[in-house]
Amino acid sequence: MAGLTACGSSEPETAKAGGNAQDPKPAASGTASPATSPAAGAKAGGSVGGDGTPCRLPVSFDLAKDWKPKAVTHAADDQFASLFKQGGMTLACEIDAKPAGNIGFLRVWVADKPAAPGEARKVLESFMTGEKAKGAPAYTDLKAGTGGSTLPAVQVAYETAPLDEPKKESAFAVVTPGGAAVVVHLGGLDTAEHEQMLPAYRLAQQSLKAGAR
Repeated sequence: MAGLTACGSSEPETAKAGGNAQDPKPAASGTASPATSPAAGAKAGGSVGGDGTPCRLPVSFDLAKDWKPKAVTHAADDQFASLFKQGGMTLACEIDAKPAGNIGFLRVWVADKPAAPGEARKVLESFMTGEKAKGAPAYTDLKAGTGGSTLPAVQVAYETAPLDEPKKESAFAVVTPGGAAVVVHLGGLDTAEHEQMLPAYRLAQQSLKAGAR
């Protein structure tokens, strides 16, 4: 794949994205909330998004221990370029859970155009047009970050069924004061993997800040 520095996944999905103040809510199909998972909090092992990290992003956040980030790039005329675009966003970073013992990624998508404050839900709904959700996604308003540096955020929990076996996925969106919009998506090989990786997803939410650290 020409111009690709990080692509491919052992998840049954193709280059798609995808405790905080609130755990993801169950999708409308009636699945149990990830809050019922026995997974504990994740220990931080570095950060991503700032200068000197593998992915330079409009936001920065802590990484769970042993999760490995890689920047995603592609040429505009790459025949696979459409795989890196979704709902007006471009895939910018993949954070691999395999070194930590799980099969899945945190994927960070950055909006192609600025967004206005308060448009996090609009950004997330646009991203979700590229997801094949099974049933109605469940959206929740929350705050990303901690202390005086929190940002309004919107989270979605939903299911997909890529192999006719429903599996949970989660994503959240923020818009920085400068107008940059970001979606952080957590997938996984299956629901069990997804729930095991939720602490890393929550850590990203809790520690997220606009700009570099």
